[in-house]
Amino acid sequence: MSFGHSLRLIMAPPHRAGRPFIIAGGAFMVLGGLILGAWAFWLGLFFASFCLFFFRDPVRVAPSRPGLVLAPADGKVVSVGPAVPPAELGLGPANRWRVGIFLSVVDVHVNRVPADGRVTRIAYRHGAYLNASLDKASEDNERNAIALRLPDGRDMAVVQIAGLIARRIICDISEGQDVQAGERFGIIRFGSRTDVYLPDGVRPLVAEGQTMIGGETVIAELAPGRAPASQAPANPI
Repeated sequence: MSFGHSLRLIMAPPHRAGRPFIIAGGAFMVLGGLILGAWAFWLGLFFASFCLFFFRDPVRVAPSRPGLVLAPADGKVVSVGPAVPPAELGLGPANRWRVGIFLSVVDVHVNRVPADGRVTRIAYRHGAYLNASLDKASEDNERNAIALRLPDGRDMAVVQIAGLIARRIICDISEGQDVQAGERFGIIRFGSRTDVYLPDGVRPLVAEGQTMIGGETVIAELAPGRAPASQAPANPI
C-alpha cells in the first residue's frame, strides 16, 4: 500500500454524524483561542482533529462475486461461535454462527451491509454500556438489531451494539428496504461492537483475533449444505 493511499484513508471525508462535533471543535478553537488563550486554541484543535479522524468515511470496494457475507465493520474479531439471535428479531431460538467484531476508537465506525437482501425488521433495545469487547455486551448492552432476508429466502442478522463510552447508534436504513452488500447503513459513536448472525447452514471463515475491513473482508460464503448452526461446535476454526 502506497503512502498516498494510506494518507487518503486517514484523511477521508467525515461521516455526516461527525459534523456537529467537528464544527464545535473548530468554533472552540477559534473563539476559545481569542478569549481564553493558547491552551483553548490547542484543545479545540486537538478535539476537531480527533473527530475528523474518528468519523472518517473511506470509500470501500466490495467483492463482486455474489453469495458472500462481508464484514459489517472495521475492527478485531473477538468472538466466533454459536449463539441465539436477539429475541426481538423473531428469528427463532436455535443457535446459529455469530461473529462479533470490536471497534476501538481508532477504527472506522461506519457500518456496512453484510449481504444482499431486504430489511425485514429493525428493533432497538435500551441496555447497559459494558465494555464492547466482552461477550456479554451482546446480551446486555444497548443495541440496534437488523434482520435481513436473503434472495434465497434465508434470514440473517446484524446488530449494532453500544460500547463503554458509546452513547449513540445511528441506523440509516428502514424496514422493507432492499440493500446491497458493502452499502453504508449507519454508524456508532466512540467505541462499539457489531455482531453478525449467519443464516442456517452457513459457517464463518474467520477466526478470533483477525482484523476486519468493513465492506471488503469476506467472513462467510452463502453456499448451501453446510453444517447447521445448531450443531456447530464451540470452536469452528
